[in-house]
Amino acid sequence: MPCRARRANGSRSFAFGAIQWPWLLRSLWGGRNADKSALLHRLGLADDALPHLGSWKADTRFLTHIVDAIEQLRPATVVELGCGASSLVIAKALSLFGGGRLISYDQHQEFVAATAHWLASQGVTADLRHAPLGLPPGDWPGLWYQLADLPTDIGLLVIDGPPWALHPLVRGAAESLFPRLANGATILLDDAARPGERLVARRWQKRWPQIDFAYDRSGTKGTLIGRVTG
Repeated sequence: MPCRARRANGSRSFAFGAIQWPWLLRSLWGGRNADKSALLHRLGLADDALPHLGSWKADTRFLTHIVDAIEQLRPATVVELGCGASSLVIAKALSLFGGGRLISYDQHQEFVAATAHWLASQGVTADLRHAPLGLPPGDWPGLWYQLADLPTDIGLLVIDGPPWALHPLVRGAAESLFPRLANGATILLDDAARPGERLVARRWQKRWPQIDFAYDRSGTKGTLIGRVTG
């Protein structure tokens, strides 16, 4: 890459970083303890079942969106990008509402194994898969999961990775899974308050008119909710 182009990309990344600092400070707080306790009680989990929520982890509001969607949709298949605390919530909610399956992808192989062990200790299981990062599909920048054996009937798509540090628009490539969404499926994008995700949302809205997107600004990080309408 020419030096001028590298400098330009570096300047854009710095600008995004400066814009996102206020959001990053808010993200260190994962939500009210009362809301977290209510969520755990709803799922029949112990008070200490979830790790500290905050920083890069999904906050309580986003996790509640996940449970609401599973209870309403009863999806046969949930696909998650970026495993962690949300994986336990999804697996537990599926066991309570409909009994569907979770397929979760993450770029860190050891973390995938550790998360699978953690879920087993909580009495639930999921199909957790290592997906290394590589070239992204389409015209999206950054890196993207190298996904294999994707289902074609995704009822709920949960997007909580890859990390924004790769590129502010890195999660835009999740649209490569949209053709695999079932009729009436729901998309949940975490960290939707960030400037990068706001730009991703605008591009998705233009490209996918058959999906009704709405932004929920509650919670610490915001959630973009997409519903397949046609």
